[in-house]
Amino acid sequence: MLFHSPGSCSNGILFLLHELGVEHVVQIVDVRKREQISPHYLDQNPKGKVPALLLPDGSVLTEFQAIALWLGSFHPERKLWPDTSLEQARMMEMLDFIVGTIHMRGFVFLKVPGKFHSDPDVQKALRIHGREQIDKGLAVLSQVMGDADYLLGSFSLADAALFYILNWAFSEKLSVPQNLADCHARLWARTSIVASHPLWG
Repeated sequence: MLFHSPGSCSNGILFLLHELGVEHVVQIVDVRKREQISPHYLDQNPKGKVPALLLPDGSVLTEFQAIALWLGSFHPERKLWPDTSLEQARMMEMLDFIVGTIHMRGFVFLKVPGKFHSDPDVQKALRIHGREQIDKGLAVLSQVMGDADYLLGSFSLADAALFYILNWAFSEKLSVPQNLADCHARLWARTSIVASHPLWG
């Protein structure tokens, strides 16, 4: 079972589940309604966040990178998680950069500055800071990708993270480097995207 909030980063995990053909159930935990801090959800996931994945053994796995790694390694035939230690390190490098920097230090400040300060002037400064971090981060990803079709050459776990932040970038009408925009279009063309789209929000 995937604990999922439409419009959040858990869209990327939903995408991966469909990409891998993993049979699953989706439980909506709407962060816009603060359902992630409800007593019922906190009983299952004390971290109070999404995504979270209920595993076959009854335990709950959290954090985007960890869930993506588990899904990719659980289905090695799809080659979404590389074989060599250096390639694995590069994959984690990209996942951590997208989630830890572009998402957490960029989009969080751009989209919800009110979480950090009530003063409108401070919120404006936080939005500017967030936008700067996003622009810098997307420039780095563009350089990493170069002329490839996907972020690390062939389609991989990293593209699921790339996909959700590019969705946010376009929804915020931000400037996106052309090679990343082209990759976003390729991702949209995948049947797994079409299948998971109704639950994105």
